[in-house]
Amino acid sequence: MAIRVVGGTYTAGVSSIDLFALAGLGVGLLLGSFLNVCIARLPKHESVVRPGSRCLACGHAVRWYDNVPVVSWLVLRGKCRECGVGISWSYPAVELGVGLWFAFVAWRFAELTPVYFHPAGTVRIYHTYPVTFAIFSSATLLVLGFLLIGLMVMDWQTQKLPDAFTLTGIAAGLFLVCVQAVFLGPGEDAVVLDSAHQLRLSSPGSFASQGNLFITGPEALIFGRVLAVLGAGLLLYAIAWIYKAVRKRDGMGMGDVKMLAMIAAFVGFWGAMVALFVGALAASVYGIGLMVRGKAAGVTKLPFGSFLAVGGLVAAVFGQELVGWYGGLLR
Repeated sequence: MAIRVVGGTYTAGVSSIDLFALAGLGVGLLLGSFLNVCIARLPKHESVVRPGSRCLACGHAVRWYDNVPVVSWLVLRGKCRECGVGISWSYPAVELGVGLWFAFVAWRFAELTPVYFHPAGTVRIYHTYPVTFAIFSSATLLVLGFLLIGLMVMDWQTQKLPDAFTLTGIAAGLFLVCVQAVFLGPGEDAVVLDSAHQLRLSSPGSFASQGNLFITGPEALIFGRVLAVLGAGLLLYAIAWIYKAVRKRDGMGMGDVKMLAMIAAFVGFWGAMVALFVGALAASVYGIGLMVRGKAAGVTKLPFGSFLAVGGLVAAVFGQELVGWYGGLLR
């Protein structure tokens, strides 16, 4: 139940936030089931379409009623109906993880553009933020979360980060930015140098600038994001190259480089830097913990992509706040 002041009177209505969250949870659970197929097959370069879902132990096709996200695993007690071999808990965990992420994004969207259904049958929409901002922000979170959760599990299980996710993710992120650029308002996000700060050309054959120099909003948005992808990828590639030159062995693979570039395609350069910092910190803490327990040495390989995925999720939700907070410390 929500209370809003309308025309000077109090009007009660049922908020749609819970409905959005439940719908997001349902869609996320279904997509989480498909993500499990991607996780199991893409590292092996297998089709995610054919054949249908099968038990990895006995090869028997999974019945439709045994393929209900989370519920079927609980009903079957984590075992195949045909052969009784255990089914990994990672399957319902992935489904639930994607479901909760989609529910969070749907809840966030409803918070930004709340809709209230009133007993009289009227619907009132309160725009806290521009609708286009809420739509593109939510689309970015949904696609990025799906990709990162998949890459997190794939790298943890196989130490592989398939191009089908990383390169496709870069393309998807840049596509969303291009679509967002189409809906920018006149002058929105434009880079303008006023007359007091404009650059003037005085070389032979040139002329002094008579107006403001500027980059349009779509140009600034698209070119800035392309540069973010290149900058983030090259930075991590340089770190890997320096590590190999000094230690004479590989420190990370190109999959990690492409994954960071993918994150930059969705959240920009500084968001990718937040993801890199959080991922490196989490990997260091985990590695130190293993070494203290005697389960790892200095040369033990860690699935860095899994920790980078965690950093990407953190950057997607809190990246702007963290960058702003850190920037404030430097002032």
